[in-house]
Formats: sequence, structure tokens, C-alpha cells
Amino acid sequence: MRLLAIDTATERCSVALRLDGKVVERSSEQPRGAADLVLPMVESVLQEGGVRLADLDGIAYGRGPGAFTGVRIGVGVVQGLAFGAGLQTVGVSNLAAVAQQVAQPDDRILVCMDARMNQVYWSSFAREHGAELVTPLSAERVDAPDEVVEGNYTVLAGTGFKAYTQLRARLATGARTVYEAALPKASDIALLAEAEFRAGRGRPATEAEPVYVRDQVAHVKGT
Repeated sequence: MRLLAIDTATERCSVALRLDGKVVERSSEQPRGAADLVLPMVESVLQEGGVRLADLDGIAYGRGPGAFTGVRIGVGVVQGLAFGAGLQTVGVSNLAAVAQQVAQPDDRILVCMDARMNQVYWSSFAREHGAELVTPLSAERVDAPDEVVEGNYTVLAGTGFKAYTQLRARLATGARTVYEAALPKASDIALLAEAEFRAGRGRPATEAEPVYVRDQVAHVKGT
């Protein structure tokens, strides 16, 4: 299967081309600038992979949760590319992409990403014995760090553990491994999306949409 994956939901802008299991990837980490970076990255991976957009089976994207503007940029770019090439799309949870990045067989992973405004986006995942992909164990939520639910996690991942020291102090106990700098990567989004495409769950470009989790996207000073 030939897939393009795009993610601009965090400070890491990344694009990956997955060609029958082989991956070509580009990424850059900076607070802003994804709108200027993403299309040149798409052109670069397609050129290295020796394929045209029309040769692909679909386009995957990080659907959020993440930065409001970043998520919108990614979805907008994917809609434009997919519509022009007549390709189907699949949105992948950015929390799942982080979990996939760090998971080993039999792991239970808690992902907490810094959501600003003294909150984290979080969810838990499992990678069962013999499985290649993670599966969700809980719904995606946005909460204050002290509201994240304790569990039998073996791995903690995400920028929330770096941003909120009380979260790490409360949950990083025992033999738990912590990946506090983990950010989603387009290559993991492509891997997770491939299973969705194979299951026939690709959607038209017009149906690509973000998942914000948080209803309030602007902080009102003094509240």
C-alpha cells in the first residue's frame, strides 16, 4: 500500500511516505511555520519515493488533539491534496501516534500532551502481545494534570510530563518508563492509517475533519 501522511498538530511538522512498508520521512520542530513547511516536505518525499500523488492509495493525517491552528493547517492541506488527486483520507489520533511510537508488546501506555491553559490532552492505549499496533483503552480527554486517572501503565509518554512536574511526580512511579519529549510522527500516523485503509474505512476528502477535544480554544485573561 502507498500512503502519504501529514501531521502539523504540534510543534513538529512531519510528512511521511509509506511505500509497501518502506518509509521516507521529513520533519522539523519549531513553534510556527508549518504552513510554509508542509507542502515542500510533501514534494520532497514524493520525489525521493519516485511516485506522484495520483499513484497513492490514500492520505493520512493527524486529526488532533493538538494546537488549534496546527490541526486546521494539516486538515486543510490534506483536503486540498486528496480532492485534487481523487484520494481517500484517514484521520489518526495524535495521542495514538505518540503511543505507537513508544510501545512495545504487552505495554500499557498513558499519553499526556501539553494542551496549554494548565491542561493536558490524554488517553491510554495497549499494545497486546503479538500485535503490531496500539489500541485505545480510554476516550480522549482534556483535563487538569491532577485529574488524569491513575492506572496500570507501563509507559508514560508526551510533553505533558515535562510541562507539569506534578503529573510526572504523581504517575512516574515504580518501573515506568517516561518519554517526556515524545511528539507524534507522520510515519506512525501512516502505519496506523494503513490498517484503516485496508479495512475500507477511508473517507472522501470532503469528510476529513479535525478532532479538538477541547471546546474552548482561547484563554480568557483573568479567568
